[in-house]
Amino acid sequence: MTILRNADAAPVEMLPGLIRRTLAVGESMMICEFTLDTGVEVPNHSHPHEQVGYVVSGRLRMVINGETSELGPGDSYRAPSNIPHSAVAIESSVVVDAFSPPRDDYR
Repeated sequence: MTILRNADAAPVEMLPGLIRRTLAVGESMMICEFTLDTGVEVPNHSHPHEQVGYVVSGRLRMVINGETSELGPGDSYRAPSNIPHSAVAIESSVVVDAFSPPRDDYR
């Protein structure tokens, strides 16, 4: 068993107002926490990793494969491998994402 503390996860500013903390990395998956300030836009992108996420707090507008949804606390989503997706923080938000396989650029 490995216990990892949020306080020990180094914050990485990916964009102004978007902070990532890589919380745990296993052989086939990883979990990251994202903190987004109001108005932050995650540009449309895709990657070979399957991504699932959970909105801890705040509100997001997400576009996954051309479909737009507004998400709030307790909502979750899935962005399949190689499918374009983007997000805008409608208000300050905290999101936890899991990626499989782990993203080398987030280690």
